[in-house]
Amino acid sequence: MAFAPPGRLIRALGETAPEGDDWLARLSETLQEALARRELGMERVQVPGGRSSLVVLVRHADGFPAVLKLAPPRARPEGERAALAHWGGRGAVLALPDEVRDGALLLERLHQDVSLRSLAEAKALLEAAGVLRRLWVEPPPGVAFETVGERTGRQAAAMRASADADPALAPLVDAALDARTELLAAPPEARLLHGTFRQSKVLSAERMPWLAVGPDPVVGECAFDLARLVRDRVEDLIGSPSGAAITRRRIKRLAESLEVDQERLRGWTLFRAVESGVRALRVGRPGDAELLLEFAGWL
Repeated sequence: MAFAPPGRLIRALGETAPEGDDWLARLSETLQEALARRELGMERVQVPGGRSSLVVLVRHADGFPAVLKLAPPRARPEGERAALAHWGGRGAVLALPDEVRDGALLLERLHQDVSLRSLAEAKALLEAAGVLRRLWVEPPPGVAFETVGERTGRQAAAMRASADADPALAPLVDAALDARTELLAAPPEARLLHGTFRQSKVLSAERMPWLAVGPDPVVGECAFDLARLVRDRVEDLIGSPSGAAITRRRIKRLAESLEVDQERLRGWTLFRAVESGVRALRVGRPGDAELLLEFAGWL
């Protein structure tokens, strides 16, 4: 079977792979084994695909279409499986029955090439809000999902180390860490969150107009989940002379439509933008870092 991982996946995993990790080197063999165990036929690899997993369009022996998703253990595929099972297809892609437990996920087939980014911004944000209303539910009992405090704690340590190495980052990092401390002091709710929600993570579907894919689930307040959506199409925001004003209006509109505190949304948007910008700088993506840190400066 001719196979080559998408370049985007190779680059992204290369930035985060721990020393000695050989998941990418073994991916062709892993894919063949996962297909054989499930008696699936492979159509094609989704390109450009994601940054943390391989997405393959497949068919069962009876011709039924599906998606096979392979991700390294550090991408927490079992957490994704548990979240999708809890949502049960409400607002998110449906995990199909699968007796094999090898770290792969068998999912319903959506329109892989059509995301909310294909819509005009106002319509995309409206549809995104509708999806989030269905996803934000009480977490299931007995499942130990990571919390917002735990996830951002790891991120905060890396941000502080970067600021210590580059004092120019210190003002934004200090502001972001101060915001995190204040926000974690009194969270208003604890919901199961998508974790990486943005327009490109919501695909067109048959069962419902739009369904979320690719969660990295976490438990915490809704404003944390919404914060990543605020900076969607950041390159367009930075390129606009009124980008800062558009961002403020977006925060206000999203907070009001989803009944989230506006200041808490602003605070988490600041933290997540600085964290992403500092991480981009750390792994050698200075262009992305510049956009994200300029955006964070508006907040």
